[in-house]
Formats: sequence, C-alpha cells, structure tokens
Amino acid sequence: MRVLRGFVAACAALLLVTGEASAGPAVRAWNPPGHLVQPLGEVWQHVESTYPDLHGFRNYGWDQIMANGGYVNYCVRWDSTAPVSAALRDRIHASLSRQFTKWIAALLDNGQGWESWPYQSVPVKVVGWAVRDRSTLQWTDDSVDVYVNDINENAPQCAADCGRFFHQDGDYSRCPGGAARHYDMSLWLTAGMGGGAGGDWGQRVGSEYFAANLDSENIHIYLHEVGHTFGLDDFYDWTPSGVCCFLMKAGSANEITEFDKWMFRDWWRHLKPRYGL
Repeated sequence: MRVLRGFVAACAALLLVTGEASAGPAVRAWNPPGHLVQPLGEVWQHVESTYPDLHGFRNYGWDQIMANGGYVNYCVRWDSTAPVSAALRDRIHASLSRQFTKWIAALLDNGQGWESWPYQSVPVKVVGWAVRDRSTLQWTDDSVDVYVNDINENAPQCAADCGRFFHQDGDYSRCPGGAARHYDMSLWLTAGMGGGAGGDWGQRVGSEYFAANLDSENIHIYLHEVGHTFGLDDFYDWTPSGVCCFLMKAGSANEITEFDKWMFRDWWRHLKPRYGL
C-alpha cells in the first residue's frame, strides 16, 4: 500500500560505506521483452497522468541512494513490547539488507549497471533503533544508537534531526551522531499489523510477520512496500494489458517478477537525467 505524504509517502552501520561503482560499460538500451512493451507503456502513462509532482518530488529511494553516493541507512522503529535480543537484532539487520538488495539486483545485467546505473551494490546499514522502553532491547553494546520514548504517529522513532525525511537538504548538523548516523528510511515494525505501507519515509509491516520470515527467500510485503519507496504504484483498480501477476499488484505474486523488474528499470531511465546520467 502506498501512503501519500507530500507526494509519495506519509510516512545503516557505524561507518558510512559507499556503494561499489560499476567498473564496466553500462547497458544503455530500452530493451524490455517484447510482450512487456505495451503494458510498461500503459504503466508509465498512468504514472504521468496520476502522480501530482512526478518530476518535482526529490525524495524517492533513487534520490536517497544518489545523495549518499551509493548506500542506505535505516532506523528500526520497534512498535512492539516484545523483547529483542542481540541475536534477533542482527538477524533483522541481515534480512533487511538481503531483501532490499533484491530490488538493486534488478538494475544489473551480468554484474554491470543497466542504463548508467552506477552501483554494483548498495550497502544497507542500520544506524538506530527506536523503542518506548529501553528494557525491550536486550543488549548493552553500542553498535546502533538507541532512541527511547521519542513518539511520533503514536510510535517510537529515531531522532528527527537524523532523518532524511525531515532534512532533505542533507543538513544533519543537529543529529547526535552526525551525518554518519543519519537515517534515510525507517523499517517500522508494528505489533499486530496486517499488510503494509511504504513511501519515501521507509516501510511499515507487522513485527510478528517480519520476525517470522527472517529466513524466507522473499519477505513479499516488505518488498512490495520498498517498491513504493522508489515510486512504483499500486494496482488496486486496474491491470496493465497482458500481465496478471506481479509483486506490485498486491496479492498476486510473492516475489519480484520480470514485470516488476522492468517497471523498476523504467523509473530509473526516466529519472536518471536529474543526476546527469
């Protein structure tokens, strides 16, 4: 589900790590499989006719990665009273990185960036956890910053001074940990939640759902919501010609399909000129 705030969404790591830039020549042709050309055209036409600030909006996932030079930092909003051990924390971090990377892989052909995509990998780091009660987090190390009882939208959040959603100018001078501890997105894990929401602020899914699927090949609700972070739309009331089942049509697929991949690439080819590529 895409939740609008402004345009896309209404509502990671001790060190800054940049993405690995492609060393070889990029693939530069708009070359989707023939059977996808028409439905992809229909999707982009729909986007252009329904998004109110398609090209003016500057906080897509694309903008966040490019502003950082090739990495993404996350904050985990633990909207639950369930305890979190250090082992569970680390598994959540690892799973988050694996799942996010599935979208980035859609921009690679034989290890090289498609249509001037400049990164072979985009490291994902978690820089902070937000909770209501510090005792919920059962670790004492300082591998991530911990924010206690900073409540927004009736849920704990990491410091607004560290959040890109609140500081899209990149000024993190008031972030306690400095720019190195800023976060681009939140992984908002809410007890008892079914379904999800996503946008430029990050992704929200059920805490029980995410924790139960840490070893799954595809955490499909989370993956769907990441699609929204990069601008991809929902398909509640229409389906493009000739395609039936794909991740962004909620409930019809449990993984990133070929059609999702090419919709993702279509967004990149339309937005990359803003980065001089």
